[in-house]
Amino acid sequence: MSTEAIALDRLAVLREAGWQFLPVIDEGGELTELRGVRAWPTGHADALLVRDATDAAGLRCDANGGVVWQREGGLPEVIDGLLTLPPPDAPGAPRLVRGRAPNGLWVP
Repeated sequence: MSTEAIALDRLAVLREAGWQFLPVIDEGGELTELRGVRAWPTGHADALLVRDATDAAGLRCDANGGVVWQREGGLPEVIDGLLTLPPPDAPGAPRLVRGRAPNGLWVP
C-alpha cells in the first residue's frame, strides 16, 4: 500500500472518531493544506495540519491554549500519535504545557 493510501486510511479513521476538517484553497483553486480539529468537553482541542503525506503536524492544547503535546513529520506518524493520545482527562494524558497554541487555532 502506498504512503498516500495509508495516509488517506488514517484520515478516514480520524473522521470516524469525530474530527472535523477544513480544506484551505489558494486563489488559483488549488488545495494547499487540510486542517482538522477535535474539540473535547474538557475544553482541550486536538489539531492537525496537513500539507502533504510527508509534511504534517499535530498538537493538543489545553483549555487555556497551552500546547501539551505535539508532533511533526509524515502524515501516518502524526495521525498515529494523535490516535494513541489518551483522552485529556484520562490517566497518562499529557498535561505539562510546552508552549502556546498558534493564533487562529480553528475550533468549531
